[in-house]
Amino acid sequence: MSGDELHQTVLKTEAIAALNIKPEGNYIDATFGRGGHSRAILKLLSEKGRLIALDRDPEAIAVAKELQQLDPRLVVVQAAFSQLGKIKETESLQEKIDGVLFDLGVSSPQLDDPQRGFSFMQDGPLDMRMNPNDQLSARQWINEAAEKEIANVLFEYGEERYSRRMAKRVIAARTESPIETTGELAEIIKEANPAWEKDKHPATRAFQAIRILINDELGQITEGLEAALTSLGDGGRLVAISFHSLEDRIVKKFIAEKSRGDNYPRDLPVRNDQLNPRLKKIGKPIKASETEKDNNPRARSAVMRVAEKLT
Repeated sequence: MSGDELHQTVLKTEAIAALNIKPEGNYIDATFGRGGHSRAILKLLSEKGRLIALDRDPEAIAVAKELQQLDPRLVVVQAAFSQLGKIKETESLQEKIDGVLFDLGVSSPQLDDPQRGFSFMQDGPLDMRMNPNDQLSARQWINEAAEKEIANVLFEYGEERYSRRMAKRVIAARTESPIETTGELAEIIKEANPAWEKDKHPATRAFQAIRILINDELGQITEGLEAALTSLGDGGRLVAISFHSLEDRIVKKFIAEKSRGDNYPRDLPVRNDQLNPRLKKIGKPIKASETEKDNNPRARSAVMRVAEKLT
């Protein structure tokens, strides 16, 4: 069974269509995952086409390198997508890339493996690092961060209304003994949450917030989008799939600002063509079909935005 079959790729058909693939083009899959989007792109490329796949997760890179052995058009790089414009594989392709695809957030294989420590559904070591070689783990942070910092992170990145109660409970629990596993943390958060949402685990928002912090996910998105814009050639497509509001907010704002152009004062007499816009928004935000949502629950929150590099 292929990695793509094990991990259902969200909005695959829509994303490939949005990239507007040119058979001899150069493309970047900034988040290889298990290669669903990459395989679909490769099917549309000629022998002269090229696809550069990035991921910071060594398990994803292992899958990518297996595919690379079968297809020399694929170039595999272990790196965060914020490094997109700094790796040697893209140096000669600046302003020559025909499309960049971002599939943001955590992947199903990461969530499903309890040893990676992302999920409260199965007990495992409290880790959450997309790249296990990164220094800061969730276990280290939750046992060392100050109460105010924990509360702020849960509120800002998880939009958790009971963040202060949860932070206070974390401090009390770790005073007795270090918090080592996802199960321990989930139980602590659950006890501190007085209002459980229907069909949602009470620790959902808190775990999301900690994961975002540990992996600097929002900062990575901002840097990655800027690097992608620089890499794209005239008419190149930027496609980004988000899975929660914080991700989508960054993508939406980025496309809006780059489509508007230079930020001159409103009362300055400047024509639209003098504002130097760098992107053009393509269509409306795209969401998964009801059929895809039924087949893949992860698709329910997915939002895809598309933009095109202006000449």
